[in-house]
Amino acid sequence: MTATAVDPEAKPAPSASPRHHPGYGRWTPFLFLAPAVLALLAIGIYPTIFAVVTSFRRYNITRRADQLDGFPFVGLDNYLSVLRDQSFWDSLLLTGKFYLTVVPLQIVLGLLIALMLHKPGWGFLRAITRVSLVVPLATTYAVVGLIGRLIFNRDFGVANQFMDWLGIASSDWLGNPTGAFVAIVVMDVWQWTPFVALIFLAGLSMVPVEIEEAARLETKSHWALLRHVQLPYMLPGLTAVLILRSADVLKLFDMVFVMTRGGPGAATDLISIYVQRTGFKVFDLGVASAQAILLLVLTIVLSRIYIRIFYREIE
Repeated sequence: MTATAVDPEAKPAPSASPRHHPGYGRWTPFLFLAPAVLALLAIGIYPTIFAVVTSFRRYNITRRADQLDGFPFVGLDNYLSVLRDQSFWDSLLLTGKFYLTVVPLQIVLGLLIALMLHKPGWGFLRAITRVSLVVPLATTYAVVGLIGRLIFNRDFGVANQFMDWLGIASSDWLGNPTGAFVAIVVMDVWQWTPFVALIFLAGLSMVPVEIEEAARLETKSHWALLRHVQLPYMLPGLTAVLILRSADVLKLFDMVFVMTRGGPGAATDLISIYVQRTGFKVFDLGVASAQAILLLVLTIVLSRIYIRIFYREIE
């Protein structure tokens, strides 16, 4: 058996020079990225910086004294005003009640739908169901609000027709506080449950087939299979759902405004409706900006809590 001698002074063979497409230069990647960066700066970064700066100024555009003073710097006065505003806290608590009502419903219903779609069989029907789940997601918030107004209309709404079939007296859904709150809950659950189901279904598709089949041989309990095998793969998706829904509920405006405009009274006056009223009806942009910044901070804090509690790396 002979060994091949290696010359330590031998020079490595020169590598082939990289081939560039004609017209590809040093700045080509930056030119491709520039439109996205400019759009992000225009619609994301600049408004945020403007809101932060405005939140530290007395900035009511209908108050002539503010204009003559050049919208003066007032430090934390706007934030202190918001924190002392009982209506702000009432709207925030109502938003929390709305979140704690819709998100658990969406998680339970989305999980049931995902588990049914994960079962083998139902080939064509399962494909149709997956496609139909996209329809509510593709519907804009304003259109969802219009659909809600038709469904819960007092005179010709589908909800009252359904109650008549069950022998229950009709109700003026959007005209009483409880009915209006139930109506926006139903429409939000209708729109966002398919999104949760698709996220969970993606998590279930990551479970290795051999592990799932071995677990099915070990136990007949569906709960044990879900708890010990499937749930760890769905936790990253659950974390994403909680973060996205928290941010979305805090800025949910279009659907509620189209359906109820925050009423009757303050029954559906979610925090986004309240901030919009402060900014575009009272025109106090300083206070409205402080409210928006506080909601941004709340969203970041909730996101960090969700990641710390629910997120787990899959090994």
